Amino acid sequence: MDDRLPTLSADGVARFVALRAEAIGVVTERFYAKHGSVYAQYGPRGREACREDLAFHLDFLRPVLEFGLLRPMVDYLVWLSSVLGSRAIPVDHLGLSLDWLGEYYAMHLDAADGGVVSAALQAVHVQFEDAKKHPMKTENPEPWPEAGEFEAALLAGRQHDATSVVNRCLDGGRSLVDIELHVIVPSLYEIGHKWQRNQVNVAQEHLATAIAQLVMTLGLSRSSPPPTVGRRVLLACVEGNYHAVGLQMVSDAFQLAGWGVDYLGANVPTSALVAYAKERKPDLIGLSVSFAQQLRVAKDAIARLITSFDGTPPAVFLGGLAINRFHELASIAGADAHCGDPAAALAFANQHVTSRG
Repeated sequence: MDDRLPTLSADGVARFVALRAEAIGVVTERFYAKHGSVYAQYGPRGREACREDLAFHLDFLRPVLEFGLLRPMVDYLVWLSSVLGSRAIPVDHLGLSLDWLGEYYAMHLDAADGGVVSAALQAVHVQFEDAKKHPMKTENPEPWPEAGEFEAALLAGRQHDATSVVNRCLDGGRSLVDIELHVIVPSLYEIGHKWQRNQVNVAQEHLATAIAQLVMTLGLSRSSPPPTVGRRVLLACVEGNYHAVGLQMVSDAFQLAGWGVDYLGANVPTSALVAYAKERKPDLIGLSVSFAQQLRVAKDAIARLITSFDGTPPAVFLGGLAINRFHELASIAGADAHCGDPAAALAFANQHVTSRG
């Protein structure tokens, strides 16, 4: 990961957040005063979209200011540039929007805090321009030949065909965990890339995810119950994280390894997570974090989990898109480990319970 940047104090972050709406409004109006003619074709929706994009800029900027985490925001901007470009929306002014946000905050915060925000946005801008030329490589699971057929079934909305692909793999002696990793994951990644390139729409992407989750559930129902190991894991997406497919795969892996599993799914409020963990007393807790903005929530959840237990608390591992891209986020959040896939999560779990006896 890139070097850590200077950060704001809690009070500084609060002042940054308090100015959010005004910053968006001021920069939007400045943008349209200078470049409005370029976007006139989009009508009122163009101005609304500009405000939405600036809001996302600030959402991704906050972790930079809290934790010094630069690269996740750069990744977001590279992704956004691709999304806009594939839809024939001009992207030349993305960097300018960062500069103007920096100027606004430099004027409206005290000198020290304004300098931190302005410097962060300048660093983001520089790395964004470099990343467009040298994008960060993503390590994805190797797809099996069946992945293409499975993806086609998802995009066509053919649940029966998608189920048939998984059933054939199961009948051939392959494990559900491996099928999920090498058939389902590559298919969903490719569909996500096609949405990014404007080749599929949001409805198709959502339908594909829903079918994939159902097929996974059907695949698990076909698997014979293993001997229990007498251990329990609690799995949840942190509050604000609605992306639960990967966590469901982790749940399947633990169930097929004989663990008792409490799978709480997407967007679990921290208070509910802590209360449930105190009641169930799991041996291990796994949390999913999809975006860097959720790191603050994960850090708070881990801290509250630790203090809620009498004696030694259960170990906590983190996974999810953000953690898989930037492993160091796990330690920053206070987790005991990061786990990039179900196999890694199980390996950590087995090592953890062995070391604790």
